[in-house]
Order: sequence, then structure tokens, then C-alpha cells
Amino acid sequence: MKILVTGGGGFLGQAICRLLVARGYDVASFNRGTYPELDAIGVQQIRGDLADGNAMRDAARGMDAVFHNAAKAGAWGSYESYRLANVVGTENVLASCCAHGIGKLVYTSTPSVTHRATHPVEGGNEVNTPYGEHFKAPYPITKTIAEKAVLAANDASLATVALRPRLIWGPGDNQLLPRLVERARAGRLRFVGGGNNLIDSTFIDNAAQAHLDAFDHLTFGAACAGKPYFISNGDPRSARETVNALLAAVHAPQVHGAIPFGIAYAAGAVMEGLWNVLPLRGEPPMTRFLAEQLATTHWYDISAARRDFGYVPRVSFEEGLRRLAADWDTRHSA
Repeated sequence: MKILVTGGGGFLGQAICRLLVARGYDVASFNRGTYPELDAIGVQQIRGDLADGNAMRDAARGMDAVFHNAAKAGAWGSYESYRLANVVGTENVLASCCAHGIGKLVYTSTPSVTHRATHPVEGGNEVNTPYGEHFKAPYPITKTIAEKAVLAANDASLATVALRPRLIWGPGDNQLLPRLVERARAGRLRFVGGGNNLIDSTFIDNAAQAHLDAFDHLTFGAACAGKPYFISNGDPRSARETVNALLAAVHAPQVHGAIPFGIAYAAGAVMEGLWNVLPLRGEPPMTRFLAEQLATTHWYDISAARRDFGYVPRVSFEEGLRRLAADWDTRHSA
């Protein structure tokens, strides 16, 4: 079986590719760049941009299934840049599946599609947690549009499923953890609202395994076809405990300070205005959407994923920390 992974060079994408290769599948990755890690495990790399329909269609030719993992993430950037990557890119993936008669599509979504300002989510499931409204960032807006398109495309010729992994972490993370470490070491990391809000997180191997579990069960008429699923370790902990445990695993300073939500939210609004008006580089250190995310309780019931495609987190939070620490020490021992 030939399988295409979009964004296979990313953190989650590489983990999915490794599992697919271990099963003996012929795996290709559609990326904007090239990654030696994929070469090392025998993954074919196809260069291209998701927003280029012809390039996407060419990459999908001859494939039997697609894992659509690529996306533009983050809390800052122009709406158009997110629309091209997340909406147009997903439309191109769907069109390519239809053009080549590809029968399976596993889509990586996000719990952010259900974000509703500071409304807490405690044990939310796919039925009682509706899509969000009045988003303050282009990422959740465009991911919501894309997820709806993927699920609507489910039919007798293309079986689709959307997974919503929450806060993925572990060895090889080149996004979340490096930022936490940099800010903690610089003394610039604070909890918003105290850090006592409960949040879900997902160890990288569990997130990747969930994708393969869904893939294994995905066929026309399957229980999971045409549906979204929350994915996590199923072990919600406070933001304070989660962040400090990750920092401890990589020998970074613990974080004790906190700022009230109102101050963080106001600061985010001011910074958004400055970054929009002035030629400032990078992302604002705070935005309104980020303040809401950091201060609010968000944890989800993952029993539907267990019921419909057998997802069970295999790596506990503590075991994940041990693996993270060992990998970090190996990478930084020189």
C-alpha cells in the first residue's frame, strides 16, 4: 500500500511516517522543504506547496490513502496565509483524493475548532462540545472550515475522519518545548490566571498511534467515518504541573510567577495592534487568543476514540517525561 503524508517532515508528521514505515508501507511525504530524518527511514520526499493544486494532485497520484497532517499553526499571522495553507490546502487534498480514487483520508485537526473565549471545557466530548464562535485568530477559523470540509466529503468513495490531538509534546519537538525553555531561561515565562486550570496533553507516540488506529478502522460506513475525535493522554493536569514537568525533564528553570487574565488579555490586544501597525518581526509574545487558551480549563473525554477505533494511550505522562529526558540528555550531551 502506498500512503502519502502531507507535512511528514513536521513533529507529528515524522512520528506518523515512522509508524507507517515500520508496518512496511510505501510512504511518501509532501513538504515545502526536505528533511534528512525522512531520508534516513526511506520516506520519499515530494517538494511542493499545499496551496498549489497541481503539485498536490501530482503528489497524490498512485496513492491508496492520505494522512493530511500539514497546516499553518500558531497564534499570529495574516488570515490569507492561514487560509491558503489550511483551507485551500485541504480543498486541494480532497480534490486530489477524488481525482485519483483514493479511498481513505485521515485528517489532523485541533481542539481549537471548539474554542469559545474563556468558556471552560471539562470532560467535553464530540457531541456536547460544538464548534467555536467569534474566534480571535485565523488558525482556529481556518482549521474549523477545513475540518468541516473533510467531514462533509465522507462518502462511499472517500472515507474521512478528523482527529483533534491536544498539546502534543515529546522527543523531537521543535516548536512548543524550545519556546518554553527559551522563555523560562530568560525569566519571561508566566502563567496566565494562576496556572491552576486543567488541560489535556498528548505524548507524541500516542498522537501518532491514534492516527494509525483510526486509519485501521476507516472504511465506508465505519463507526468513525465522517466524524471528529478528541485525542489526548486522557490524563488532565494543571497547566502549572504540565509546564513545570516538561521544563524539569529538560533541566530548565521552573516557573512560579503568574499574571491575571485581564492584564494578559489587554496586553495581547495592545500587542496585536502594534504588530499590525508597525513593522515588527516575529510573533507578539501575547495575543488575545493565546491569553484565552492559556487561562482556561480545557480537557476532553476520549472515550469515543476508544469505542470507535480502539485508541488507548500507550505511553503515560510519567513514562513520556522519562523518554523526553533521555532524548534531551542524548541530544545535548556533546
